[in-house]
Amino acid sequence: MKLFFRTLVTICLGCLFGSQHLYAQKQASKYIDSLLQELPKAVDDTNKVLLLDDLSFGYYTNNTDEGLKYGNEELELAQKLGWKKGIALAYNSIGDNYMSKTRVLIALDYFFKAIKINEELGEKLALAKNYNHVGVIYKNQKYYPQALDYYLKALKLNEAGGNKRGVALNLGNIGNIHTLQGDYDKAREYHFQSLKMYEALADSDCVAHLLGNIALSYKYQHNYTMALEYYLKGNAVNEGVSNAERGIILGQMADCYLLLAKEIPGISVKKKALLAKSVFYSKAAMETNKYVGSLIGMMNYAKQMYEAEELAGKDKDALESYMQYMRFNDSVYSQQNNEQIAMIDYDRMRRADSVKTADEKKVSDLKIKHQLHYSYAGIAVIVLLLGFTFFIVKERRKSEKLLLNILPAEVAEELKTKGVTKARHFDNVTVLFTDFVNFTEIGERTSPQELIDELHTCFMAFDEITAKYGIEKIKTIGDAYLAVAGLPVADPKHAENVVKAAIEINTFINDRKTQNGNNTFEICIGIHSGSVVAGIVGVKKFAYDIWGDTVNTAARMQQNSIPGKINISQATYELVKDKFDCTYRGAITVKNKGEMNMYFAESAIEQPI
Repeated sequence: MKLFFRTLVTICLGCLFGSQHLYAQKQASKYIDSLLQELPKAVDDTNKVLLLDDLSFGYYTNNTDEGLKYGNEELELAQKLGWKKGIALAYNSIGDNYMSKTRVLIALDYFFKAIKINEELGEKLALAKNYNHVGVIYKNQKYYPQALDYYLKALKLNEAGGNKRGVALNLGNIGNIHTLQGDYDKAREYHFQSLKMYEALADSDCVAHLLGNIALSYKYQHNYTMALEYYLKGNAVNEGVSNAERGIILGQMADCYLLLAKEIPGISVKKKALLAKSVFYSKAAMETNKYVGSLIGMMNYAKQMYEAEELAGKDKDALESYMQYMRFNDSVYSQQNNEQIAMIDYDRMRRADSVKTADEKKVSDLKIKHQLHYSYAGIAVIVLLLGFTFFIVKERRKSEKLLLNILPAEVAEELKTKGVTKARHFDNVTVLFTDFVNFTEIGERTSPQELIDELHTCFMAFDEITAKYGIEKIKTIGDAYLAVAGLPVADPKHAENVVKAAIEINTFINDRKTQNGNNTFEICIGIHSGSVVAGIVGVKKFAYDIWGDTVNTAARMQQNSIPGKINISQATYELVKDKFDCTYRGAITVKNKGEMNMYFAESAIEQPI
């Protein structure tokens, strides 16, 4: 049971669809009950740590507060025993529960703590699991390059450790990233590899899931025929089984038949046949979703069925499906009002056919007006409150978006929840400093507006490049640009990512120079790695800033660079020398620091495949 449940939840982590998680919740109760019976008999040893880990993991699908409770008990006991492997397990479980609560920054912090311990212990398979979870968070936050990087690292470790199930999971997750990025051929390449492994493991749930993902990639390409081919295969794998995966596949099949029917103009025998299949599979999907308790699934497939029946001209059936859809609809309206208004809408649409005499028509109209009067009066206050709530939510989102433009997400969250933030020390970061060397000269040749427009264009490009590599922009100081990688969330590739970003910034400026000639800037770039303190200064017009010798040294690297070059320190060089071609410049005298070794970072070294 334990292996089954953990496998199911792991599938949920890598899945593109949400409803499978509901099935995991149903299975969790039996799993948890058996563990709770064992807990009172357990002594304070490593076995109890493992038991608490299983409880924390079991709860995280449906009660994260309980999951966090047992995860923290697990951490406390593992620390008391001095068992590092258990501490890493606890960090991972606590991270799981925070991830389930969508507190992703806190979850990442715990996962990186687990990663640090597992790296020290050489626990490669545990490390692969940590990497996969970090990849899931980055994927859900739409940081697809970072997610892909961690999935690939997990894949490498699982391959080395012979963990076939882990390899299959990682391959599927990598395929999902390529699907989300629109590279459907690449996505299918990985999904087919994953499918082959799950077939060898005789894991029907995962096989069906992978067939569904392959079908989805075809569906996104509007190749509904091929999508149906793989959905049908997935359905055949789980034939006769009622689970969330089958519910998804049945619903997707219904949608594909509906989309194929919509491509055919008018009403024909072929179109009616496609619509009939859509209705059939929508009904099957609703039954399966009813079994697994997915109200959202039932609502979606009722709406899908209504659309197909309406297109087929089956008004009576369409009305019934529409009524079902309205009952399931998660809205502020009560079920009674939904049904009443839905019936009124259909009565108005069809009354010309059903009312046979002028007197009957008048009576019908009067009834409708009477019904509408009470129905809409009953929901008028709700609609007003809904509008007011919508306004508040909209304005709150605006303020949160503005806050995230000023502060890193983790710091903004701390400020919102606690009202204050504390400065933090970060040991492993890399600071990027850029400066335009001919800013004054261009200002003399152009108007102030043209100068600012050019500066804005360049800094917007820098913002996009740094965001791409997970680098935190700190501020601009006149025509200088300051950014840092490795905070507020740790990044083991902080130096590599900053050098990559610097190369792209340099390329952008060179291209801009080719395009605009002497009306754009030349740039000097400096990079240094070390430790900094970061936090918010002031109480008015506050700003997130960084301090320390690392920042000063990065500025010195920039000042001792030359236009079109990326000048890096010895500390940064040691971190990236295997990744980039670097040219040693020698020991150069730096103000207030004496002689310092410097290098020009030129280009990335081509890595063997």
